[in-house]
Parts: sequence; structure tokens; C-alpha cells
Amino acid sequence: MPGFFFSHNMTELNGKEDCKLAEGKINKKKQKSFGADLKNYLKCMVPHIESGIKTSNTRSVVLSREEVTQWSQSLEKLLASQSGQGVFREFLKSEFSEENIEFWLACEDYKKTNSDHLPGKAERIYEEFVQSDAIKQINIDYQMREATAKKAQDPTPTSFDEAQKTVYTLMERDSYPRFLKSKTYLNLLNQLQPNTSK
Repeated sequence: MPGFFFSHNMTELNGKEDCKLAEGKINKKKQKSFGADLKNYLKCMVPHIESGIKTSNTRSVVLSREEVTQWSQSLEKLLASQSGQGVFREFLKSEFSEENIEFWLACEDYKKTNSDHLPGKAERIYEEFVQSDAIKQINIDYQMREATAKKAQDPTPTSFDEAQKTVYTLMERDSYPRFLKSKTYLNLLNQLQPNTSK
């Protein structure tokens, strides 16, 4: 099409590429498109959600009302769920603060890393999230930024623990309560409402 700068295979996206788009491989979007992005994301993360809404008694439902309800018990329960992480990440994107969950997840992955690979991962996490001109800079004070920088130079599995704890507390006190009151969460909960009418 003249006038458009999309590659020819842009119209041939498969499910995996749709998931990448929905997971936010595109730069920050306007809030208007958030609902559509969330719907695409949920379709990728939870392939049976639509059939689960229509037939709530099936065992093949990946995302249940019980699981979504548990997310409201604590941020820990929300982040323990793969689907919960995805929905919360989409919400944070709408608030332009997805770097918090991305950093937290990077730290969780880092803790499980073989000691041979710690230096490379520590450097990547530091450059992406911690250093003062990082693209996805997290909100920590100067002293913690400096302390984390020192720990990252001689990395151990606990190098980012203090910064991760600070970011977790920030999400827990700030974003998480808003998430529970958001249309995103409440609409998802309502969609998964058991069908009592016959």
C-alpha cells in the first residue's frame, strides 16, 4: 500500500507474533488502545478464556474466577500467577510504569542464574534499570542506586535484593491498590463470573 511503511508480512502475523505485540514489544501506546491490547494479551496467555466464559463448568479453563479473585489477596499472589503478571504488566503500561514489574521479574530470573552467567546478567540489569540514564530507570534513591551499582560490579545472587524489595514495596503501596480498583481488573473478574442464569 503506498503511503504506509509496514513490511509486507505485517498482515501475516501469527499467534506468537500477536503475543509479542500484546506483551508490549511495541513502544508505549495511548491509553485508548489499552483495552484492545489487554484483550489480545489475554487471548495469547489464556487460550481458553472465551470458551471458559461461555462454559464455566469445563475443566480446560486456564484462567478461573478463583485465581483472579486470589490476585486481590496480595501482590505476592498476583505475581505468583503467570497470567496475573501479564495482566498487571498491561495495567502498569497504561500508567507508564511497567519498568517496575520488568525489573522485579528480571531480578527473579537473576536469582536463578548459574554463577557463571551472573556478571553478564548483572550488567544488563544495571544498564537497563538502575544506572542514572537507564532507559527503564526504576524509582530508587541515590544511595540505593550507588549501593546497587557496587554490588553489580561483584555480582552475587543477592546483588539486586534491596532494590527489588524497594520496587516491590512501591508497587504494593501504589500501583497494586489502583489495579484492584481498575476497570481492567474488575472487567476481567466480571467476565469470569459464574453463569447462574439458564
